[in-house]
Amino acid sequence: MTSRQILAAAVLMATVGPAAAQSDVALPYWASINVDEARMRKGPSPDVPVIWEYRRKDLPVKVVARFETWRKIEDPDGTQGWMAARLLSRTRTAIVTGEVRPMREDASVSAAVAYRAEPGVVGRITDCKNGWCLFDVKGRKGWVQTDHIWGD
Repeated sequence: MTSRQILAAAVLMATVGPAAAQSDVALPYWASINVDEARMRKGPSPDVPVIWEYRRKDLPVKVVARFETWRKIEDPDGTQGWMAARLLSRTRTAIVTGEVRPMREDASVSAAVAYRAEPGVVGRITDCKNGWCLFDVKGRKGWVQTDHIWGD
């Protein structure tokens, strides 16, 4: 490595920082919208048309690509577009799909039902194992089968 290449690498690390370089997780990964209003665009720029405007904080999304400070996301309906990375959080959330789903006291179909969640309900997930996720909807917690939610 030449002294010029070493200097360029040092400048890059000072600009980006080691934490930022390490924070790039493998694609795809789960994220959630962390603001009350967020716009999905056709491309990674504020100058391109808006495809969709989301008004649902904590909505789960799948990040499928990166470009500078933009992330290409897929929403629960399968729509894909670009969103500014600052509008997203790594907080894990999920949305109930299909029909009313039981939230059980334990990760088992034989466990008692603690709550029931309507389709479209969004909650945070903190633990997923063996086809189940612990699902928290505003303090009401229960285990939900992963094939009953999107975002796990």
